[in-house]
Amino acid sequence: MSINRVIISGNLTRDPEMRSTASSMPVMGFGIAVNDRRRNASTGEWEDVPNFIDCTMFGSRAESVSRFLHKGSKVCVEGKLRYSQWERDGQKRSKVEVIVDEIELMSQRSDGGQGGYGQQGGYGNYGQAPAAPVYQPPAPVQPPVYQAPAAPAAPVYDGGVPVAPAPAAPAYPDGNVIDTSSSAYDEEIPF
Repeated sequence: MSINRVIISGNLTRDPEMRSTASSMPVMGFGIAVNDRRRNASTGEWEDVPNFIDCTMFGSRAESVSRFLHKGSKVCVEGKLRYSQWERDGQKRSKVEVIVDEIELMSQRSDGGQGGYGQQGGYGNYGQAPAAPVYQPPAPVQPPVYQAPAAPAAPVYDGGVPVAPAPAAPAYPDGNVIDTSSSAYDEEIPF
């Protein structure tokens, strides 16, 4: 199994160049400078060493995004590596480039506004990641208060024999008592 995926973040080394294929598909070419930290052997100091990566993006999306890119723009690209070989003036040449599938604009526009190629197809989040949500701890949960059941009423005695208490009359939700006496149902129904 082989995996060919790369994610690179850096600044554009030049303005993007637009061209098209023979079938009129837009192609955008640009370069990204990606810094690497190395220790200088002679001074012992750490220094940034740039790596220059060529990138190519195809399709109408490349044409749309090219309007928002310029030399120095900070971007993050995701794609795959492609090795190319050719001959020019009798010399063999080769390069490895990134074929861009996804691009995220990470810097502000030069006019101070913000905008960008968002996931919804708009241009409203140019390079600024949405603010991380502020963590709010959940409200403390109060444990339920245990209430002991009411003590049973003391039995009533009628001549030494306990008498069961009368059941409570059912009530409507508004508190009115429902009349369950038999007289309420004793009306004569004419049929």
